[in-house]
Parts: sequence; structure tokens; C-alpha cells
Amino acid sequence: MSATPRYVLKPDPHSSHSVILKWLGEGRGRRILDVGAADGIVSRRLTERGWRVTGLEGDPALAQAGARHCERMLTANLNREIPEVAGPFDAILYGDVLEHLVDPLRVLVELDRALVPDGFVVISVPNIAHLYIRLLLLVGRFDYIDRGILDDSHLRFFTERSLRALIADAGLTVERFTATPAPLYQILPASWHKRWVAATHAVNAVIARSLPRLLGYQLIVLARPKGGALGAADA
Repeated sequence: MSATPRYVLKPDPHSSHSVILKWLGEGRGRRILDVGAADGIVSRRLTERGWRVTGLEGDPALAQAGARHCERMLTANLNREIPEVAGPFDAILYGDVLEHLVDPLRVLVELDRALVPDGFVVISVPNIAHLYIRLLLLVGRFDYIDRGILDDSHLRFFTERSLRALIADAGLTVERFTATPAPLYQILPASWHKRWVAATHAVNAVIARSLPRLLGYQLIVLARPKGGALGAADA
């Protein structure tokens, strides 16, 4: 029996993947750098939407698997080197990758040099200040697992405040911000995926967006270099 993939597409309409794809919209031949592309789970959808995708992945096996979904795939460990990415790019996606880096600020600053003057970045990170983690800490628990907010490969942890500070330090200005609810469709078994789950998930999404610091599971930001022009992605 094959192991369950560590990274899978989250297709529900309130997931980070759905929000990211909605914000990026149709590519219309524009170029995007997908940082932490894994095996192309998001790159594939971007390519289908008309983006010209360059993937950047540290795991050679994942990079090989994802290469077929990209115009170009680069393999590099960002904790050791910042590769030449052959820009410019209209957009850079940092989807669930900054928390895996020793120095996310350096990576942001260096890779963002490859943006066109009116380019933008989309960033998603897990929220370490989620209510669930706060409750765990109250009972003295901080146990790593194989995925989620306490994924055992996470090196950095972010709150909304620290994420905004990182973005500002990188010379970026936040233009869009949202939060996602806890991923019920990944937590609950498929046999439970009924209408009541969809309704509960929709309500949770509204609450997470209203109280992102406390109930946001993932934080998502669209940002531009300070002084950058506005574009279609802001619609």
C-alpha cells in the first residue's frame, strides 16, 4: 500500500489553495514563480489557467514529479542557496513554504528581485496563534505531527502580526489579507462529507475571516513592492 501524499490539493472553496487560485485568476500568458512547488499540486492548476509556471522545489523527487506541470522546474534548497530563477515574473507564489525556511526574510528579498515593476506576491502560512494551539499550550502540549500547523518540518511560526512585520521588512505592502478555517475536509473521514459539514465549514470560514488572529487556520496575503502599481489581481 502506498503512503498518503504529504501534500495534497485542498479543493474546498474556503481552503488556501482555492483562495490562492481565485486571487491569481487567469494567467493570460503571464509568468509566475511557484516557490515550494512540491509535485506540482498548484502549478498544474496554474498552468491550466494560462500561467507560464516556473517551479522551485528543494526535494529532487518532488521536483521531478512536478516538472511536467511547469514550463521550467528548478531544484534548490533555499536554506542553503538562492538560485538564479531567470525572471522577470509577474507574480511569485509562496504557498505554505516560508514556515519551512531558516531565513524567510532573505528568501523573500532575494527572490522578489525577479518581479516585474508592477508584480505581486501571494503568501500563505499557518497561524500558530490559532485557538487550538492556544488550548494545547494551556495544558502544556506542543507536539509535532506530520502535517498541519505543528508539521514536524516547520522551522518558523507565524501570527498575523509577525507575518505582517516580515512582509514590511521585505519591502512589501499588504493589499489583500484573509484567513481560512480549520480544514474539516482533511480532518473528517470522507464518509462524513455531507451537507452539514459543508454548512458548518462555510460558517467557520466567515468566523475565521472575522477573527483571523484567533480562528484563522492559515493566513493568506497578497502584497506588492512598496510603490508598485495596481493590477488585475486586486479585483
